[in-house]
Amino acid sequence: MNERRQKSYSIRVNAAELARSRQYPTHQANGDEERYAGDRYFMSFTKGLIHNPNTGLLQDPRDFVEFRRAIDDGFIDPFTDRVRHGAKYKVVNGNIVEEENPNFLNGFRQWEAPTAGVVHDLEGPDAQAVTMAPAPPLLDFTGNINLELIFEMAEVYELAILRDFPLNDFEKGAKNENLKASIARLNKLGYVQNQNGRPRKVNQKRKRVSQKGKLDLQTVFRGSSPGVEVGPYLSQFLLIGNKAVNGEDGVTTGKIAYGVLEINQKVPIATPGTDYMTDFTKYVEVQRGIAQPRESYAPGRRFISTPRDLATYVHYDALYEAYLNACLILLGMGTPFDPGFDHLSGGGVAPTDPKTRRHANGFALYGGPHILTLVTEVATRALKAVRFQKFNNHIRLRPEALAARVELVRRKNECDSAIQNEFIPEALLKYVQGFLDKLENNGNGDLATSTLGNISAIAEGSYLLPMAFPEGSPMHPAYGAGHATVAGACVTILKAFFDTSAVLVKDSSNEYRFKRMEEGDKLVAFRANDADKGNTLVEDTINHISEALTLEGELNKLAANISIGRNMAGVHYFTDYYDSVRMGEEIAIGILEEQALTYPTDPFVFSVPTFDGEVVRIGRR
Repeated sequence: MNERRQKSYSIRVNAAELARSRQYPTHQANGDEERYAGDRYFMSFTKGLIHNPNTGLLQDPRDFVEFRRAIDDGFIDPFTDRVRHGAKYKVVNGNIVEEENPNFLNGFRQWEAPTAGVVHDLEGPDAQAVTMAPAPPLLDFTGNINLELIFEMAEVYELAILRDFPLNDFEKGAKNENLKASIARLNKLGYVQNQNGRPRKVNQKRKRVSQKGKLDLQTVFRGSSPGVEVGPYLSQFLLIGNKAVNGEDGVTTGKIAYGVLEINQKVPIATPGTDYMTDFTKYVEVQRGIAQPRESYAPGRRFISTPRDLATYVHYDALYEAYLNACLILLGMGTPFDPGFDHLSGGGVAPTDPKTRRHANGFALYGGPHILTLVTEVATRALKAVRFQKFNNHIRLRPEALAARVELVRRKNECDSAIQNEFIPEALLKYVQGFLDKLENNGNGDLATSTLGNISAIAEGSYLLPMAFPEGSPMHPAYGAGHATVAGACVTILKAFFDTSAVLVKDSSNEYRFKRMEEGDKLVAFRANDADKGNTLVEDTINHISEALTLEGELNKLAANISIGRNMAGVHYFTDYYDSVRMGEEIAIGILEEQALTYPTDPFVFSVPTFDGEVVRIGRR
């Protein structure tokens, strides 16, 4: 471990030292070194350090070196003792001087848990034992501009454009021309027709050959796992509730029974049309780590109805919140547990039948308290593992910063006088030009209908990424994603305990449940009611079993919704979601496997459907 980390550290410092001496990538003879140094330097996370007010780039690469050294030290104090925080210094006429504004000095943002990844756990894999492949670099393996990275940056731009449209339009049959135009622009980039990276769901059922293998209303922004493309965009677990102990029906009103208390699924309404960081001066201020006021809100609450609502949810959620809520809903509905141990649980199908009912039940083992504890316990393991990937390995820049580099190239091309005398790496100008060209030319033949043309219309004429949060991204690198890793871990626990083949029905007693389909059951789905601006839920009857909402699909959808909700805010890319949920899954499976070794009595089996559609079985016989 130490030898591997030391070697990795040496490479990082060399890249930064190259930048510090201004021997930038285009001046290197070796092509591989050129690509590595260019990608690592100006494509790395530097938020919270000192940034140039004209270019938005790191002012002094030595700050990057010290930042990396503090990460490798693994202690909090070096981030204060050795690393200069961007809120405490500013650049004036090319010189770094101390900041005098007390609002900046008193309200700076801290880097978030950069040392959490170097700890160890006594159960499950250590934070350093689970890994992620490198995120898409600027250049692909052929040395050309990476179409996967261009595509996922286009997705983030398009989600910013669509932030205030109904999520119900993200479904077949919708008439939203803006969404259809976004899909057309994404399809025109060509990546989905020739995917060589993380896969996107595409349409395989269209009769016309020209429409097959492309994104459509039922697949766009949906995630990658089985069932996410079925039914409404939102998982039912972000909308419905369950029956309270006094018999009140909370399913259709979005009230979740939490003991005798209740959880309301309605969220505050962030003011529509209000985006942030579309001014370059404000962008640089945010990159320096200067704290910002909270976003504005409209009166009242509503069910999650738009991408902005979902972004609001994932801005303030307690990371395991959605999965604890899902667990409470399922327990309240009497959802069957995995058939491999249902008879042990005391709360599933087997205990309700006198023929299979035991005289003793699980409760603390295989029962409600077991899963309620475990579904939250895995969250901290996931967070520590993803911190190791974020800080110690990948240190990937956020979408807001990549968009700012696209904007910088635009300004350079237009001979902006403010940046003519500033140093800009030649590799940045060369490689990011490919992003600008692709995203300016994927409209209907003119700039105004392209991705960047539409962004310019809402970003004050710039190509900056309009952000849902005033402070933009958190103070840690993009890859992996904390929300997505926690989602992967928590959802895996839920898929292990519950019977994932259950479907959402209204049964013959007019009760709403996830259960095994029986005669008299009606398949249903809920959506926010756009007619009353999301104040109520609409119940629809599903007429074909192929459109049934399975528990597996809705849990996969929940993980995708929460993860891609962060993309809707502008703070993550698709690959952050894709690889992180799978790392979270690996963590949860490791914990389940180790726990299984400590249960030497009754035979049991967890059957865990993975995010890739395979099944992992864990148990003792």
